[in-house]
Amino acid sequence: MALEKILTFAAAAFLWAILFRNRGRTRFILIASVVVIFWLQPALPIRGFDFWAPLATLALVILVWFIAADAPNQRKNYASLAIVAGVVLLLNLTRFIPALQIFTASRPPQIETTLLVFLGIGLTLTVLSRLTRFSASFLTAGLILTIGLFLTLKTPALAYWTVYFFRSLSGQDVYASRITDFAWLGFSYVAFRLIHVIRDKQMGRLPSVDLDEFIAYVIFFPAFTAGPIDRLERFIKDLRGSDWQSDILTAGQRLLIGLFKKFVVADSLALIALNDTNATQVASAFWMWVIVYAYAFQIYFDFSGYTDIALGIAALLGIKLPENFASPYLKPNLTQFWNNWHMTLTQWFRAYFFNPITRWLRSWEKPISIPMMILLTQVATMLLIGFWHGVTWNFTLWGLWHGIGLFIHNRWSDATKAKAAAWAITPAKQAALNISGILLTFHYVAIGWIFFALSSPAAAWQVVLKLFGVH
Repeated sequence: MALEKILTFAAAAFLWAILFRNRGRTRFILIASVVVIFWLQPALPIRGFDFWAPLATLALVILVWFIAADAPNQRKNYASLAIVAGVVLLLNLTRFIPALQIFTASRPPQIETTLLVFLGIGLTLTVLSRLTRFSASFLTAGLILTIGLFLTLKTPALAYWTVYFFRSLSGQDVYASRITDFAWLGFSYVAFRLIHVIRDKQMGRLPSVDLDEFIAYVIFFPAFTAGPIDRLERFIKDLRGSDWQSDILTAGQRLLIGLFKKFVVADSLALIALNDTNATQVASAFWMWVIVYAYAFQIYFDFSGYTDIALGIAALLGIKLPENFASPYLKPNLTQFWNNWHMTLTQWFRAYFFNPITRWLRSWEKPISIPMMILLTQVATMLLIGFWHGVTWNFTLWGLWHGIGLFIHNRWSDATKAKAAAWAITPAKQAALNISGILLTFHYVAIGWIFFALSSPAAAWQVVLKLFGVH
């Protein structure tokens, strides 16, 4: 995300906090978030797709709300639907005024096409409203649709054929298809929020929520592209709160820290950090370690910087987003690292995959052994976290690296806990044990980032060999 756009978000949130306080907060967030998802979507080679992708996000969000939420205020919801439609149509109408085409990456499509899409959405919702007795099936269908779209985006082969299809549909050269043509900005985080909503509805613990609150939650503009992944019940509690005090100084400090992390530290480290080009140009083990270390800190400062920015802007609006990082590189083992790195993602997988699959394995008539259960659940969880970034061999290896590492730590910790406690009886020994754990964990994670940073297993293996002086 460009610096000028971040500063624009911050300025808008600051002005609203100063001028309006709590008045119209939900509607302000709703309108701002709808505009922002169009503004952030980059230009794409597929004709019109940089307009249709954000519109598809809105359509999917509204569909999931319709089948999952118990909306208490129908009149308010119709008004919210009209506001969303009005904002999209206004953005579409800028095609006739080039000077106003600042919120879309390219000239918007024909207005008739957009109206037909709205008509299709309206007819779909009307049909669904007549079939409410099939709501359980609708929830399953919504879950499958969301996961299917996610897999399509994250799987290179599926993404390629999707691009091929859209290019043929728009009359463009299909042989110029590239997987990068199908860049649906923010969908990874949108998908996780929608899956959370559908699963909570299926388990009977989803709170009642109006359409404007739901859209504001799913596409909340400070956290749209980089998280953190909030929970609906926590978010709407802040959104509905009337006694909040916007601490502008604290929010501003968090924002400035995030800007420094991202645009000073992370962007500087990016100049020397590990990538496909640098990996082939470095020959010595020493300099290979330097660029691996640079990447490890670049990805931390980049990601945690964006998180600080999101938390700072959200705080101006009275929304306290959850923390996402807590000094992960200073943790003495891999389990604690993952409890403090991208914490909302870890918590999401723990709640919606790790815990349910563990309960399922324990329910077997002849349950498997505890070590095997730990191995299966930890490896499966980390593989899915890898696939969340992309269904490729490198992300598969990265997931396996961490899944196996977590299992080894779990077994080692159980086997040596008593001996370690008996040995570390002085502050000096405790410090030595802690420091050695931090160093070992950091280097294990840093080597894992090699698979994350590079495009192929072969390139990653060459870097690993160079790290240890093998050519």
